[in-house]
This record gives sequence, C-alpha cells and structure tokens, in this order.
Amino acid sequence: MTTLVHFNPFNEVQEMSDRINRLFSELQRGGDDVMRRGSWIPPVDIYEDSNHELVLKAELPDMKREDIELTVENNTLTVRGEKKPNGIGPDQFHRVERVFGSFSRSFSLPPTIDSERVSAEYRDGVLTIRLPMREEAKPRQIKINPN
Repeated sequence: MTTLVHFNPFNEVQEMSDRINRLFSELQRGGDDVMRRGSWIPPVDIYEDSNHELVLKAELPDMKREDIELTVENNTLTVRGEKKPNGIGPDQFHRVERVFGSFSRSFSLPPTIDSERVSAEYRDGVLTIRLPMREEAKPRQIKINPN
C-alpha cells in the first residue's frame, strides 16, 4: 500500500522561518536566566483531519484560558498569550528550566478555510483550533455516467 504525501514547498519555507525566529529569540534573550527571557515560542502541530478540517494544536502548559487570545483577520490566524510563573517569585526558585513570558504566533491561512466557522478548545494544556474548509473546497465524489 502506497501512501500519498502532498508536498508543499511553502511548508519548508515556514519551518525555516520558524527556526530563524527561534534562533534570533534565543540570541536576544542572552544568558541562562530563564526568568528574564520574556518570550517563548510554543510548539505547534498542523494537520488535516478526516473531516477535511485543518487542525492546529499548540502546547500551552500551565496557562489559563483567559491568558490566551485567538484572532483571525485577513486570512491570518494569530495566537497570543502569556505564560506566568503562577505566584512564584524569582527568589523562590532553586532551578528554572521552563520558559515564562509572552508569545505570539501567526499563521497564514489558505483561501479554502472558512474563517467564520473557526472554533477552539483548551484542555490539558493543549489549545486545539479547528479550521473548517469552505464547502466548495471540500473533495466531492463525481459520478461516472454509463455510455
């Protein structure tokens, strides 16, 4: 059985852009003091499910729903938020390896997405955003007429 994989060269460009953004973010942070970093980039998976929806899953551990902002404007999906140390002061830490601070991630949406029907849920530290395709963009079965 052969699996068909759709190649999208723009995915490679987006991945490279994300890597470069992470590199510059790390350089701007400087040092090893995680509490001073001030920004981070949550990891995201994007895939198409069996309902022909794009699904974006972002790992946002230890965040509250009210600290997450989601907008769709001009075919761009933006996820913003702030991960706080939840009442723990810098002088109380013995070691900090997790990153705290604000973040913003933006994703260009294809024109096939119905931006009016975007939905989101946040559960167990994972934000799941469902981006349904427009009806006319969904695959449809074509009946073959007999001769």
